[in-house]
Amino acid sequence: MSTGVTISSISDYAILGCGSVGYAVAEELVEQGKDVFIVDQDESRVESLRDQDLDARTADIRESGVADLVADRDVILILASDVESNKRAVEHIRESDGDQFIVARASDPVSGDELSELGADIVINPSTVIAESALRALESGELEYNAGKLAEIVEQTSTRLAIVTQDSPDPDSIASAAALQAIADHLGIESDIIYLGDVGHQENRAFVNLLGIDLVQWDEIEDHSIYDTVALVDHATSGEMDLPIDIVIDHHESETDDGVEPEFVDIRPNMSSTSTIMTKYIQEFDMNVSEEVATALLYGIRAETLDFKRDTTPADLTAAAYLYPFANHDTLEQVESPSMSPETLDVLAEAITNRDVQGSHLVSNAGFVRDREALTQAASHLLNLEGVTTTAVFGIADETIFLAGRSKDIRINIGKVLDDAYGEIGETAGHSTQASAEIPLGIFTGIEISEDTRETLLELTEEAVKRTLFDAMGVEGGGSEGSNGS
Repeated sequence: MSTGVTISSISDYAILGCGSVGYAVAEELVEQGKDVFIVDQDESRVESLRDQDLDARTADIRESGVADLVADRDVILILASDVESNKRAVEHIRESDGDQFIVARASDPVSGDELSELGADIVINPSTVIAESALRALESGELEYNAGKLAEIVEQTSTRLAIVTQDSPDPDSIASAAALQAIADHLGIESDIIYLGDVGHQENRAFVNLLGIDLVQWDEIEDHSIYDTVALVDHATSGEMDLPIDIVIDHHESETDDGVEPEFVDIRPNMSSTSTIMTKYIQEFDMNVSEEVATALLYGIRAETLDFKRDTTPADLTAAAYLYPFANHDTLEQVESPSMSPETLDVLAEAITNRDVQGSHLVSNAGFVRDREALTQAASHLLNLEGVTTTAVFGIADETIFLAGRSKDIRINIGKVLDDAYGEIGETAGHSTQASAEIPLGIFTGIEISEDTRETLLELTEEAVKRTLFDAMGVEGGGSEGSNGS
């Protein structure tokens, strides 16, 4: 075909082999106003096609003369059920120097490879197409069923629905909670978005403020009993909450067994963000998604997939495509470029200065910190250093060592690394690409914090934390002096 011609602009088609598949394709093309010429060796079938005002010719598609019959056609669809016949047809058309666009039917991956080698531009396998269609239908049916079940549980709320995010919620968790709140509102149920920790990261604070998302701190709620339905979103454990959990929606399997047995569970590790799952529910409920919720969900997907550069699935892309027209892109730009506080800048500078790089792994001590979220930002920034695929930045606050880890190395699960290193002596949370740990300072030192002991504490802590972490990462000689770029 000539350069620049698109399939949608082509009107001349030939179908070689017109069984059930070929006939279905012919009907659709004719419906689109295309000129279709059909070749089949079954005379009775050809007569039937002519009775339906279709242009059909009796001929054996295995013969070399078939190439002359379709020489004036731009696209040739070779769709006989006999794969050997399809191979011969492709072979003869290419031997005649035909430059038509060829679509050929295979029966399995081996015959598909053979048809491609003979010159077919596209190879289709009906069994694969049917299987994919069946899986799409199954997914659609499952989503419809889940949406009905979710609606049933939410509508049973008599007082108020609690939508609980991660302890220190990230964009994916906040956006997913906002989406569930919109669904609850659509169903006539009042709800609150609740978190148990802090919203510390500047980007997350900007995200919440710019979109006007109301978050309630758990400890500030006087009467927890007002919530008779509780949903965990992007957060599969109930933590310190003393309420039964009814709903769990997440894209990560819970790595802890806390005895929670919710009535509704939708956990999909095959999706890269909980925002993607919630977008599917928004669509299933056929809601008018607000600009705020659409913007939040789109940012949640982008943040969790590193702008579609990490672990992105087709579901994430289709969800983002759906949200894109409804989102406020000026707001997205503001969220993505928040100002950096002096505290965060100080922590980042300290982390850069004290970095210890072993291979592609970087560990750094940021010293005494006031803003724990600054550690998370430092770990993310240091991941941009050339040759670095995994980072961990730790600091001391409130007699506790706080550590933030990030990784883009598919061979490392940073959540598991931190759990292996500190799970028995502290608290850890996270997954394959981001995680955190909190370790009581006395575990390592037994020294009381004072102005006189600060430097000693830092030295003892740095040595112990780095050695343990590098060992968990499998780095030989971990904890020894490494390159800091000085």
